Amino acid sequence: MRRPSPVYLLIILAASLLFSACSRQDIYQTAIDFERSSAGLEAASVAVGNLDIAYLRNQEMSAGDTIVMIHGFGANKDNWTRLAGHLTDDFNVYAIDLPGHGDSSKPLDIGYRLEDQAGYVAKILEALSVEDAHIMGNSMGGAITALYAANYPGKVKSAVLFDPAGILEYESELVDLVMEGDNPLIPKKPGDFERLMEFALEKEPFVPWPIMGVMEERAIANRDINEVIFAAIRDAGFESDFRNAITRIQAPVLIIWGKEDRVINYRNGEVFAAAIPNARLELMDGIGHAPMVEAPAESAELFRTFIGQPVE
Repeated sequence: MRRPSPVYLLIILAASLLFSACSRQDIYQTAIDFERSSAGLEAASVAVGNLDIAYLRNQEMSAGDTIVMIHGFGANKDNWTRLAGHLTDDFNVYAIDLPGHGDSSKPLDIGYRLEDQAGYVAKILEALSVEDAHIMGNSMGGAITALYAANYPGKVKSAVLFDPAGILEYESELVDLVMEGDNPLIPKKPGDFERLMEFALEKEPFVPWPIMGVMEERAIANRDINEVIFAAIRDAGFESDFRNAITRIQAPVLIIWGKEDRVINYRNGEVFAAAIPNARLELMDGIGHAPMVEAPAESAELFRTFIGQPVE
């Protein structure tokens, strides 16, 4: 599927500014809706117990396999639109907002350990009647994907882990900063979101100024829930259990890691690949913590090649 160029996006934003009394929120929503539609996606939601879960799905269903996409810490379902645009012609895509993220419910009093979140994914996919899928996850979502694949082997055709969390044998810049009491992943004040983008991404995508401003406001508004989630993961003390769990994965696993990742050291990819049966590691030069955002076409090609589908 052809991806929209920044020029077209600027035309839409300019039209919104010139011909209507749009607020920044209106402009943001127009741009997000355009990105989703151009990727062949639409927004939907589903009730899972007491939680309202937001997600993106194909506008038109495909005859192909299903792909489930799980974002990272502090992120949301729209982190996947650029990659999805290269896949929705041939696959049915579900990009979900995990509890505590995006447009999903954000209760402060439920468990947010990785094991808890893998359980939420299982309930969400059950509610969506997704029985058999390729699962992709980035960062925290990569660790959740690995645990889901380990715990529900019959439901996973393949797993793709983009710079996954869960193993920190090799430390990174983020670990040093957090130890000093400075966490760039949790914006607290104006300017912090731009710092987050620069820290996490080596190859930043084009984002117009009104969009960046709204994204920052939303990230700052989510500070409390983000601190709860980060603490739940940090304090779980689970790494040995996680390493044991991923040895049970039966599905083929593709690990994609940006070599310029400052959040999680790319050398941890070798540890993942050694622990998971049938795993393949692909390193991407000049890419940071989110290859599916920074290099969506290349990421889609790696996935298609991995599962044996001809590359377009």
